[in-house]
Amino acid sequence: MTSARGRAARRRVDARSSVERIIAAGRIVLGEGEASLERIAAEAGVGIATLYRHFPNREAVVRAVLEDILETDLQPLIERAAEADDTRQALQEIATRLLDLIAEERGLVTFAGNFADVAVDVLQRFSASLHPLLLRGQQAGEIRADLIAEDIPRFLVMAVAGLALPGTAPSLRARFIALLFDALNPANATALPPLSPGEDDLRTALGSVTRA
Repeated sequence: MTSARGRAARRRVDARSSVERIIAAGRIVLGEGEASLERIAAEAGVGIATLYRHFPNREAVVRAVLEDILETDLQPLIERAAEADDTRQALQEIATRLLDLIAEERGLVTFAGNFADVAVDVLQRFSASLHPLLLRGQQAGEIRADLIAEDIPRFLVMAVAGLALPGTAPSLRARFIALLFDALNPANATALPPLSPGEDDLRTALGSVTRA
């Protein structure tokens, strides 16, 4: 007879397995472009009630899928960038890879009504990983000195909002990523105005763009 502790452990295993299957299914279905929570549940082999128990809305699914993308596909690139000779180029390659990954999940940006909010929150987790790279680039004179680590997630989301939409050609993304990263060039740069405490207008602005 299975003990209460054994049954509880089994439930935890089942729950973790369901979550992992739902996230994997989310990447598959979002990659096809036309997504719904029902299709994701079916792809994962779980009932819609199970999906809602772990992910109460579309934003929760997008958050989990984006976290999985960053942890499995982008974090190794960030770690390798720590040894790069050209820090700015390394950051540009990270941004380009992020856009490619999000573009592969074609429905990711449009599936959640507030993708910008979700993306900023998830990318903030990677600020700590990017901070040493940013400091090294500033010390080498490759990146403007007034940029802070917290600026990077918003900088990346700004690029995502404009360049990771379905149908955007890779050559167009590469062209405008290069243009955006010219803003990190310290030569002849205009000083950045300071942020007011609690000010987050970019999140609101990008949210309205992705919802339009």
